Amino acid sequence: MSTAAQRADQLALVARLKSAYPELPDAPTPDLLDHARFVAYMKPVHDVGGEPDAPMKYENKDYEYWEHMTYVMCEVLAWRGIWLSEERRRIGNVDVQRAVYLGFPYYGRWLLSVARVLVEKHHIGLTELTERMAEVAQRYAGGLDGKTLEARPRFEGDGSHVPRNSHIVHAQGKGDPQVYAGKAGEAKFAVGDPVVVRELPVLFYTRTPEYVRGARGVIDAVAYESPAAEDETWDIPDAKPEWFYVVKFAMSELWDDFNGPAADSLRTEIPERWLQAAG
Repeated sequence: MSTAAQRADQLALVARLKSAYPELPDAPTPDLLDHARFVAYMKPVHDVGGEPDAPMKYENKDYEYWEHMTYVMCEVLAWRGIWLSEERRRIGNVDVQRAVYLGFPYYGRWLLSVARVLVEKHHIGLTELTERMAEVAQRYAGGLDGKTLEARPRFEGDGSHVPRNSHIVHAQGKGDPQVYAGKAGEAKFAVGDPVVVRELPVLFYTRTPEYVRGARGVIDAVAYESPAAEDETWDIPDAKPEWFYVVKFAMSELWDDFNGPAADSLRTEIPERWLQAAG
């Protein structure tokens, strides 16, 4: 049971996590939004490259037990055909508000994506899931206290009745992206070709970072064939594979305030639809 003061404290914390433009009211009328703000609102939350941030000290930290188990669980879900890796990235990294993306631990978002995919694909009901969470919380109400976490499934079975995605069928024994080899036709670009990254509208999901859109680069490698992330993430059965390229950018041209060595460069992987010949 919580007190009124505890509930007020929780709501005050939520208010501090709110993400918005302070010069605009909540749910602004259309005339208050210009194109730049619309693009900013639509930006996928995982696309943070180039944004200002506080310095962070990196440490070689060992993963915690729950992080290892979360990784294994996500890999098994993919291996068993419940979802694609791009689905996991979208559900855990994009279909979340910015406060969750920046505030949750990395594998915390993975774990949240597991719950979402199992509910959305009707493998478990949300009411059942929340009741099970309450049951487990009660089981360890005093903390682990030396006990080992124990899985207690309601039932066990062979899983033959579980619906699976089509990708698990045609990629079996071949792998991904190897399963798409030879299906994209002739590559439009070759190593050394100068290209410009297109400034396409971004809705819901992309793996092409904002900081390279509109920038000029050079094809550094013709990588592999696969559907673009924008299609693969929703498991579109007839998504057409296309070529992916490693594109090299000069850091001095990419970042407005770059003051490092002129030879410094950045490489990132971009699908063909996002590229056009330079000039």
